Amino acid sequence: MGNLSRLLKESWTLVEEQQDKVAGYFYARMFLSNPHLRTLFPVHMDVQRARLLGAIVTAIQTLDDPERFEDYLRALGRDHRKFHVQPEHYDVVRDALLESLRTFAGEHWGVEYEQAWSDAYNVIAKKMMAGADADTNPPFWHAEVLSHERRSRDIAVFTLRPLQHTLEYRAGQYVSVEAPRYQPRLWRTYSMANAPRPDGTLDFHVRALGAGWVSSALVRRVKPGDLLRIAAPMGSMTLDRKSTRDIVCVAGGTGLAPIRALIEELTRYNRTRWVHVFFGAKDREDLYDLDELNRLAARHPWLSVVPACSDDKSFTGEQGNINDVVARFGPWENHDFFVSGSALMVKHTLRTLAEMQVPAVRIKYDAFGDI
Repeated sequence: MGNLSRLLKESWTLVEEQQDKVAGYFYARMFLSNPHLRTLFPVHMDVQRARLLGAIVTAIQTLDDPERFEDYLRALGRDHRKFHVQPEHYDVVRDALLESLRTFAGEHWGVEYEQAWSDAYNVIAKKMMAGADADTNPPFWHAEVLSHERRSRDIAVFTLRPLQHTLEYRAGQYVSVEAPRYQPRLWRTYSMANAPRPDGTLDFHVRALGAGWVSSALVRRVKPGDLLRIAAPMGSMTLDRKSTRDIVCVAGGTGLAPIRALIEELTRYNRTRWVHVFFGAKDREDLYDLDELNRLAARHPWLSVVPACSDDKSFTGEQGNINDVVARFGPWENHDFFVSGSALMVKHTLRTLAEMQVPAVRIKYDAFGDI
């Protein structure tokens, strides 16, 4: 994979600064040659274009990590069943992708680059199709909104109950969510905020992000009784029960959701591992679940909670960005870490942990964006 990876990354630099144009051209070619595929995609394509390129780049980057490459792509194949993707669609995508890259790379595009992308895509498609074929679950679950609570100006906490059989997942994982009544065919990823329960219910913490189509609907429009759709679970930010090391959880904003799920799982069996939770936000209002965290800490002596605000001088707790707060409480090199939040928050935290000499193999994270 070494030479293939080099060729892919080298050729990507030829078009990287034109990502939006490449993506736009790609979709135009695909829809012109296969107009019926347009119905599989949302009406608003702006975000979808960016997500396509992000998925391609992520797949390229995983080529250097065979195990992650395998797991990531099989999970991606399972997840894409929600789009009703069929095996023949993979050829259409490959042809449109190669034509787009060839067009925007211009005279610098060569036979080696063409073959590298074709070979890499065929590997990706094969693994995605294998993941989809092996999945015995439905493409997605219909789920009823049981409760919906606004916790701040732009944060909501709500609970869903799948109408089909129980969704099987592990604490710390995430799913794609669609609100078909408000934004059909638009899917966004959100982490479950609870460990699996006997009744199958799922909690979610969502922040409305600017003009975000789905997040705004989930926070401001969804109400009890509405039906949402949720796709297959993904993500590897899960607990290793064999580890005996103490745990540090670092959460920014609604990145607290998977951390809450991990804590809930730990309350069921943990007796020996200290768990330190650092919960950061801009202001006190955005520490939307702090009271419940404190109640959990009061019930479980092994759990401690350190809240922090970066832009609220009136807050009486820790001040500063959460990665800097974590550093002040170190050293942490003998702990397992779980990091969840915005792409920027995760990036800063990973850099801080590297400076503190925390081994990368002990850090788990999922960031829905480029870090």
